[in-house]
Amino acid sequence: MQSALSECVSRTVRRYLADIGDTECGEGLHALVIREVEGPLLREVLSFHDGNQSRAAAALGINRATLRKKLAAHGIS
Repeated sequence: MQSALSECVSRTVRRYLADIGDTECGEGLHALVIREVEGPLLREVLSFHDGNQSRAAAALGINRATLRKKLAAHGIS
């Protein structure tokens, strides 16, 4: 059985593929999905932890330095 998150991703990717048809995704679908998902994921987890980067990094399973690098890459302060 799929998790609710997995089902949501499946539906969204299926809809995206139907929308673009045979058009190639220049950067590759994997890179596109990661780019589109990572920013909102970081914002939501950071918000959930009231801006505490150490707790957010722990929840994400990454170290704080990696989180700070990702936040900077996405323009999140």
